[in-house]
Amino acid sequence: MMNRSKVAIVIPAYNHGTRISDVVRDATALGYPVFVVDDGSTDRTAEMLSSMEGVTVLTHTQNLGKGAALRTGFKAAAESFCWAVTLDADGQHKPEDIENLLNAVKGASRPIVVGVRQGMDGGNVPWTSRFGRGFSNFWVWASGGPQVHDSQSGFRLYPLPEALALNVRALRFQYEVEILVIANQKGIPVVQAPVQVVYQKGKERISHFHPWKDFLRNAVTFSRLILKRIFFYSRRK
Repeated sequence: MMNRSKVAIVIPAYNHGTRISDVVRDATALGYPVFVVDDGSTDRTAEMLSSMEGVTVLTHTQNLGKGAALRTGFKAAAESFCWAVTLDADGQHKPEDIENLLNAVKGASRPIVVGVRQGMDGGNVPWTSRFGRGFSNFWVWASGGPQVHDSQSGFRLYPLPEALALNVRALRFQYEVEILVIANQKGIPVVQAPVQVVYQKGKERISHFHPWKDFLRNAVTFSRLILKRIFFYSRRK
């Protein structure tokens, strides 16, 4: 059984001032240590975090990207913890679903656990999220990664030493797809667990995903990974 005392929560945040307090409050209520990485926010995110107790706040002086924020959080958490649960700062995740991720770890295995968001076909879910998930799922597999149902989910469990050793190049949203590909190629298991998702009708949604720009970045990342896969297998023959 997993040692829960070795689990921390890492939350990357960028201009989530109107949401961050609720997200952090719900996360800290579960009793796990919480690390929040303020990735160069220019709104009230830093101000809101400064008033919250029991949270380790790490700060980038400029926006470096979600992947860079995750890596900063992982390095800090790894000093005392073996596992990190990641969740987004926009309020789309239910922190109590952390238990679903932890329960997916069996025996002595040390997998990456991806939280598969349920209800992504609902009318309140942006089309970019629905399309992006299917697009990403296919190309993760084509790049040599695992077959997963929600490769863009930010609600995950990572084994920290292993994740940090993978040397993922992507610094922005693409970090979360690239790490699945590299983990699979390195023999790190990738498993899945169901989690809830919250997209409320009529409620302002904070997202820094830019459909065309980030789809292009994804295409560049997947092209690099596919070429690397082809080159690797051609050398082995």
